[in-house]
Amino acid sequence: MTKQKKWSERFESNLHPSIARFNASIGFDIKLLEYDLTGSIAHAKMLAYTEIITEGEAQQLIQGLEQIRQEYHNGEFTPGIDQEDIHLAVERRLIEIVGDVGKKLHTARSRNDQVGTDIRLYLREQIDQIRRQLRSFQQVLLDHAQNHVKTIIPAYTHLQRAQPISLAHYLLAYFEMAQRDWERLGEIYARTNISPLGCGALAGTTFPIDRHYSAKLLGFEGVSRNSLDGVSDRDFAVEFLNAASLIMVHLSRISEEMILWASDEFKFISLTDSCATGSSIMPQKKNPDVPELVRGKAGRVFGHLQGMLVLMKGLPLAYNKDLQEDKEAIFDGVATIKSCLEAMIIFLEEGIEFRQERLNQAVTEDFSSATDVADYLAVRGVPFREAYNLVGKLVKTSLASGRLLKDLPLEEWQDLHPLFEADIYEVITPKQVVAVRNSYGGTGFNQISQAIARAKVQMESS
Repeated sequence: MTKQKKWSERFESNLHPSIARFNASIGFDIKLLEYDLTGSIAHAKMLAYTEIITEGEAQQLIQGLEQIRQEYHNGEFTPGIDQEDIHLAVERRLIEIVGDVGKKLHTARSRNDQVGTDIRLYLREQIDQIRRQLRSFQQVLLDHAQNHVKTIIPAYTHLQRAQPISLAHYLLAYFEMAQRDWERLGEIYARTNISPLGCGALAGTTFPIDRHYSAKLLGFEGVSRNSLDGVSDRDFAVEFLNAASLIMVHLSRISEEMILWASDEFKFISLTDSCATGSSIMPQKKNPDVPELVRGKAGRVFGHLQGMLVLMKGLPLAYNKDLQEDKEAIFDGVATIKSCLEAMIIFLEEGIEFRQERLNQAVTEDFSSATDVADYLAVRGVPFREAYNLVGKLVKTSLASGRLLKDLPLEEWQDLHPLFEADIYEVITPKQVVAVRNSYGGTGFNQISQAIARAKVQMESS
């Protein structure tokens, strides 16, 4: 490691080596290099545009910054802890390349507004990528839904059999969750896409800069309106981690169901070899590692959200060194959500097969049509609560005799209430139970067809 130097001429002695390591962020903020270079190039152009530096000086700065970018791509620019952070590392290398003109780059700029700009550029790009992944996730769900409109599965409340539904309806529920995630990230993108560049350390600058010009060069929609807020704002990062946490909630929920469905107790899906592993001791095992890992990684993202909230809750204005801790939470949150989305897309597309025969059997072995029996009487004038209690009594006696509703003779139905006729057997078939639930947003086949059509339209809005 390069011998530690004094931080600046303001200081009389060198920083303690251990404190230098503790203070350094170069080990993780190297991820911001490309964004730091892009932001610095825009800043150099703005300095020339406002005649704070000459066009010739700006060109030298830009060429030097692009050389650093190329050196990084070639593996030649690898700053160490002695460089403290990526901003100082770039500035020092730039001065080595272009000489004293490199010292002009930091005119009218602080590391405070510089790092805020870098993080926003980084997160803006990551949000775009995650939204594209969400669209791919939705497409897999939609593809399965189109293939399984008439596939009937048991639905649950309290993890107890409730009512039969279309498998497509189940899949489209997760499509809707992902749609909200996609929309939520779009809203956060708008609040991320604001430039703090030019806020300086906290109070702006005496130089005649044009913040709107540099913001336009960087593709920002606007600039922060208050310099204190501009350098200390991390709301957008907290919002992102909140949105990421909700994405992980949704991925974890479908993961939990896939884990249950793959078990011998459910047998609703089988796992393909491409997305499952075995046991080191039990040769018969095939384990759902992908959804288990996704379920586990959800807590990791939740932790980053909590960490950011605690980080921010007591910070006085404006910038504080505490904010160095935001980057690892953001970086790991981004990496985790992207890897989980990628894995779940592959898992749903290639890693599972729905066991049609078992699903057909499952919806005929319970009392999940009981609500339809109560509705049958209610339509014929029996008050629903009275009908509900009559059917509850029927279920109780059927359980005691080891029979299902479909097994009861018509006489027993009519003994319960004379309004029952032979059509009750058609009413309680799983296919009919699903088909008649035709209220908007319901599981009826007509509603599913409309929901698929709406989903296709939503997908086109990417």
